[in-house]
Amino acid sequence: MSKYGKEILLGFIPVLVIFLLYIGVNLFPIVFMAAILGTFLYMARARGGLNVGSERKSRGKTPGFLTFDDIGGQDRAKGELKEALDFLIRYDDIKKLGIRPLKGILLTGPPGTGKTLMAKAAAHYTNSVFLAASGSEFVEMYVGVGASRIRDLFKEARSRAVKENKESAIVFIDEIDVIGGKRDGGQHREYDQTLNQLLTEMDGIHTSDTPRVLIVAATNRKEMLDGALLRPGRFDRHIEVDLPDKKGRLHILNIHAKNKPLAEGVDLDAIARETFHFSGAQLESVMNEAAIYAMRDESDAIGQQHLSLAVDKVMLGEKTDRESNKEERERVALHELGHAIAAELVRPGSVSQVSLSPRGKALGFVRHNPQQDQYLYTKTEIEQQIMVALGGAVAEEMFYGGRSTGSRNDFEQALNMVRTMMDSGLTRLGIIDREMVTKQELMKENAAILEELTEATRHMLESHRTVFEQSLDILIAEEVLSGDQFRELLKQSSQVQIA
Repeated sequence: MSKYGKEILLGFIPVLVIFLLYIGVNLFPIVFMAAILGTFLYMARARGGLNVGSERKSRGKTPGFLTFDDIGGQDRAKGELKEALDFLIRYDDIKKLGIRPLKGILLTGPPGTGKTLMAKAAAHYTNSVFLAASGSEFVEMYVGVGASRIRDLFKEARSRAVKENKESAIVFIDEIDVIGGKRDGGQHREYDQTLNQLLTEMDGIHTSDTPRVLIVAATNRKEMLDGALLRPGRFDRHIEVDLPDKKGRLHILNIHAKNKPLAEGVDLDAIARETFHFSGAQLESVMNEAAIYAMRDESDAIGQQHLSLAVDKVMLGEKTDRESNKEERERVALHELGHAIAAELVRPGSVSQVSLSPRGKALGFVRHNPQQDQYLYTKTEIEQQIMVALGGAVAEEMFYGGRSTGSRNDFEQALNMVRTMMDSGLTRLGIIDREMVTKQELMKENAAILEELTEATRHMLESHRTVFEQSLDILIAEEVLSGDQFRELLKQSSQVQIA
């Protein structure tokens, strides 16, 4: 019913009631029947009885044309998934070898890495009916509703496959940890019934039946899932969909650059290097934001400067119009120079940009340019990262005699890295179990490490004090220094100091 139709009806009903009362009609039977009918409709709707058709329509929608070639940066995960999907396609071949086809595939990994896209590509790869739902859709305040919806989902998968004359159906459940969490014997009866029904449906999948049903699920928190879901015979294959490496990031950037005009000389390889630890969703956002910046500049093509601004925006947020006084700007400049100088001294060539432009909650920032993707770190490398994080606070102490609240995030990073050192057995405590070590011992070692590295950072920055003095006015005037500009200033200031 349209918006105006509802308004007309709401206006007509009171008039009708008054007219019927005026002519002497007994309204009690009509009101009584209307109340019964309204109660029935409300209960039916609450239990999902009236929405089954619309829900099936929305969650049973066939995905758009999407292939594995359209998904970048996940070669290993795609290879594993294709092998599992071949069990649906090459059924006769695997039957000869006595292989039991998989019933369930679990995709795990950080948000934005392409788990949902891979499930949609799986449906195209196998020419299967595709039904998708989120774990939150099965959680209701009424006991039994979630279990009923699970039954409806699998029933719909089979009936649609028969109707469309297809041999297989893929049921995709996103955020499965919502309904598949560990059972602790609590009072969450609705959650338990929904999970029990899902387990029952998976046990009822007979791989020799046609149409064959494969359930694909995704989660960011595999450790929260109930053990009954993870055992063989249910989710047989667990595929890690991790953050892309540099090669994968470049592939993703190229995919999202296909429909965008890039200026001549644009180096996507440099952007791939600068976006270490970015997910596929973040990389897509980088390309989209770069196009928006190009439109703001009324440019016909996306330039390198637009891509660089887009990386900053996705990483830190949009520029803000905060007005800082002179003393605050100088403090922020010295703070960021402390980070940048420490970074260049421990890892030469790592600074990509030094900026005083406020973004998000940051009043300034140093963007680092990792030389290569790195997943293993030595004790020395972690200590160097901690020194870079402490460089801002130490610089403030050198020139102002104290710190500011601007070091809060830096200290959080430093504490996290110290925690990593402890858990990896890289401290004086050796290999430890946190439950077997007192809190006092952990705090004592934490304080000793940070104090030692703070003193090392102070000694390193004090020996380059002239670099601060030579670079401060230039940074405040320019607001943004590229890595090459900063390294040239560092080189000139160091030469002056030696002379």
